[in-house]
Amino acid sequence: MAIIINPDRTKPWNALPELPIDPNIYLDVDILLQLGDSKAALARLQGRSIAIPNQGLLINSISLQEAKASSAIENIFTTDDELYKAYSEENVSQVNGPAKEILHYREALWKGHQYLQEHKALDIEYFVKMYRIVSQFNDGIRPPVAQIVIKEGGSGPNAGKVFYTPPRGAGIIETKMDNLIKFLNDEVNYPLDPLLKMAIAHYQFEAIHPFRDGNGRTGRIFNINYLTKKGLLDYPILFLSKYIMQNKEEYYAGLAGITQRGNWKNWLLYMLKAVEVTANITFDKINDIITAKEAITDAVLVNTDIQRPDSLISSIFTQPFTRVQHLVKTGTYAENTARKYLDQLTEMGILEKRSIGKGHYFLNLELYRILSE
Repeated sequence: MAIIINPDRTKPWNALPELPIDPNIYLDVDILLQLGDSKAALARLQGRSIAIPNQGLLINSISLQEAKASSAIENIFTTDDELYKAYSEENVSQVNGPAKEILHYREALWKGHQYLQEHKALDIEYFVKMYRIVSQFNDGIRPPVAQIVIKEGGSGPNAGKVFYTPPRGAGIIETKMDNLIKFLNDEVNYPLDPLLKMAIAHYQFEAIHPFRDGNGRTGRIFNINYLTKKGLLDYPILFLSKYIMQNKEEYYAGLAGITQRGNWKNWLLYMLKAVEVTANITFDKINDIITAKEAITDAVLVNTDIQRPDSLISSIFTQPFTRVQHLVKTGTYAENTARKYLDQLTEMGILEKRSIGKGHYFLNLELYRILSE
């Protein structure tokens, strides 16, 4: 199968090849060895997450970190403090700035997961829904009049120059998205390992660039949603974007390598390695969180007379910042009791009380440390 590359970065690449790719590309010793390592790491993570008594304690914070890392790839930055405080607000609509965009990403991550659990197959509506949540626009597939080009960032000699021009024209994007979706759903004609399909589909989606904005974030949400759809994970708890953020130049070089040279191997190895590394990181974080939770539970049982301590400990491990009203609204404690118990945990060095405006937040120091590492 001949390799087709983009001959002119400044013109729409309407000749972007349809899927599937040549099987000889991924039937490669290096790729197959890395695929085995990645699948083993993911299976270990899945096995560990199943053993957690209440996965909801960990899922909120872990998925929020994924949202933060993915948004940082798009130069949307916020501090952990700002993010967790924003997430702990009762009315998220009052949150502004980068933290709000990250919360939109997390919302899309979860709604995408739920959507794919409720539907038998991926469809164009899934991608449009994810785009609308992360971008906060109400449109869909970009029209032919949208003159979208990808330019070099940074401040180097090529900054501002056209890096890539995605396909454009009446019906072209729709046709290419139909092909991508068929490739993902059709296991009879395209019986490919889900990790390889995810990596191939991620490139194809970014190359099609179907929306005006938010394509990178939508594509990374798809990565994790697809893994849960295929049963490789129960919940979207993989820190995949952390690896991409830490190896950002390789990420963009891998995408460009396919477009400009037809080099699929480097891209597939990169994405498979990302799965392996982040599965191991997430596995370790889950173990650290469980260990911290057990140690704090033991300390509370031995040193306090707190009633229903399991409920209190579960609450402070759902997210790093807790407020009195969180415990009141969930019916865990009355207001005075909630305040008393949170103050007790503060005196024990488990929480740190912080004042923001007229309100008070209680920071779970161990959970915050683990997630920030």
